[in-house]
Amino acid sequence: MSKQLPPGQFETEKWPILHEGDVYSFDEATWNFRLFGDVKEEVSLSYGEVMRLPKTISTVDMHCVTTWSKFDTTFEGIAFREFLRFVELHPDVKYVKIYGYLNGDRFGYSANLPLDALMGDDALFVYRWKDKHHDWQDISPKHGYPLRFIPPATFYLWKGAKWASGIRFMKKDEPGYWEERGYSMTANPFKEERFAESVSKFRFW
Repeated sequence: MSKQLPPGQFETEKWPILHEGDVYSFDEATWNFRLFGDVKEEVSLSYGEVMRLPKTISTVDMHCVTTWSKFDTTFEGIAFREFLRFVELHPDVKYVKIYGYLNGDRFGYSANLPLDALMGDDALFVYRWKDKHHDWQDISPKHGYPLRFIPPATFYLWKGAKWASGIRFMKKDEPGYWEERGYSMTANPFKEERFAESVSKFRFW
């Protein structure tokens, strides 16, 4: 999918900042990452435990529903699949929700995704980045520090989550934050799956 511009998109070399709600202020002492839902036993990981997980470096394309696309951003982070080592899933788990902080609520933001689409190097919880204009640097608080989920390029960027706080494993699909507000459950930019029904404003990340 690299360097394919989806319909209705324009290319930018900038990384625009859009988000819902306040910018989260990270506190390592209180931060944790929760794995829950249709699992045998829930798990909560500290920031240190998360950051000791194996790292993946991947160059990805990002497509925002507000119509911008940014190619070839390189991220370092923890692949989604690394978190599966901590939980035993119930049979027939096929979906997840990725959660993030929103206005002080650690589970205020969520995005639904199919589990089988997240097993590659392009589904990352990232903490630093670079591109042809920038050397390696931590993602900023406005970009989702300390941990932001970047989805594969086959999804619009709202399927990611700034200030990521956990993963809920599910047997059945259910809408996340923006999906509850009328946006597509599947969100494939190459099929221009922006909306489940007419929505008047773009407000995405």
